[in-house]
Amino acid sequence: MFYLNPNKQQAIATQDWPLTFARLKEEAKNPLLKAYYAAGLVSGDTPLSQVPFLSIDIETTGLCPKKNGILSIGAVPMSLARIRCKDAKHWFVKPRTKVDGSSMVIHGITHSQIAAAPDLQTIMQEMLTLFAGKILVVHCRSIERGFLDAAFRTRINEGLEFPVVDTMELEGRLHRKKPLSWWDRLLGRKPTSIRLAASRERYGLPTYHPHDALTDALASAELLQAQIAHHYLPNTPLKEVWK
Repeated sequence: MFYLNPNKQQAIATQDWPLTFARLKEEAKNPLLKAYYAAGLVSGDTPLSQVPFLSIDIETTGLCPKKNGILSIGAVPMSLARIRCKDAKHWFVKPRTKVDGSSMVIHGITHSQIAAAPDLQTIMQEMLTLFAGKILVVHCRSIERGFLDAAFRTRINEGLEFPVVDTMELEGRLHRKKPLSWWDRLLGRKPTSIRLAASRERYGLPTYHPHDALTDALASAELLQAQIAHHYLPNTPLKEVWK
């Protein structure tokens, strides 16, 4: 399906996620997954002001879902009007892959925290219950989708699918509409950064210490609110921004 974004005059592909969830509910074998998909989703025509969002971030041992594992997951329920920090969740989990010292330095997660952490399968029901019915907000969907899908396949032999609003992709629409010209490259100019900290700075949002799952989930939630306030309307349909 395609729709026309009237503000940008370009066709953008969108998926019918409620229909996809109905299919996945019938296909799922694991009861936890079946219950998650059965909870359903709001339609793509839902105004952004009425969408129940859940901002998430995961910290990992590396960048490859097939070779690396999840160390922690942060999740913050939100809407365009409110970020519900009191309902936030932060899990440390023990990866099934080797943890090297370099990733520990980046995330600040200690070996003792990982040694005491459960396997992700232990928190799977709690996590899916929190995810149910929500539209997930992420900054770089390939990380959250790739690692969660791989983690589920490793543990229950079924993957996990979910729609997201990717704040990095939304920034890319604004700042990376076309590649740099040869003249820009000759002058040593670089593409505008759409990393989380740089994106937040453009909206005057405060600087947070990076690479903590819960803090980054909060940072993405605040960034989405700012992006919508500056570039969209509260009645903009969800299908204009989800993937």
